[in-house]
Amino acid sequence: MNFNKAEFLTSYGKLNQIPASDRPEIAFSGRSNVGKSSLINKIFNRKSLARVSATPGKTVTINFYGVENIHIVDLPGYGYAKVSKTEKQRWGKLIEGYLQADRELDLVFQLVDFRHPPTADDLLMINFLIDNEIPFVIVLTKADKLKKSHREERLTALNDELPYADQITVIPFSAVTGEGTEEIREIIEEIAR
Repeated sequence: MNFNKAEFLTSYGKLNQIPASDRPEIAFSGRSNVGKSSLINKIFNRKSLARVSATPGKTVTINFYGVENIHIVDLPGYGYAKVSKTEKQRWGKLIEGYLQADRELDLVFQLVDFRHPPTADDLLMINFLIDNEIPFVIVLTKADKLKKSHREERLTALNDELPYADQITVIPFSAVTGEGTEEIREIIEEIAR
């Protein structure tokens, strides 16, 4: 697969705007400012395919990207405290509606900040994926910001923090060093076959 050929297709702010899926889809989910856009840009060797912002809560739509015969779907970040309750509810309905729709959703990359225990919202999303039998992989972002000893502590702690931790694929990732990029690409290529 030529990851350099990925392109932005379109954005949707309402569930009823999204057309039926006509190819496999891989979604990226995570709280606001966890690094979804940086991860997408790293995987596809692009600096600004997905817009990166220092301010959380900037992705307020479901963004679709195309690469060969699959769609990459960037879901809005959840859990950002500085937006109105109405806006949070709209994002929640948009994310949940997308995940529960009859789509060719093959996998969700669920991003969690490696430096901290999963938030209540992260656990809610992970349990939602488990309950709805949606295949997913946990991507631990910002891996470069951890010293080796703290990193090992966090990996050990995740065994208690994540439901069914021993059955979940977990990939440490860094947009700075590129750690985890090849593993994520291999999973995408496997789905695209």
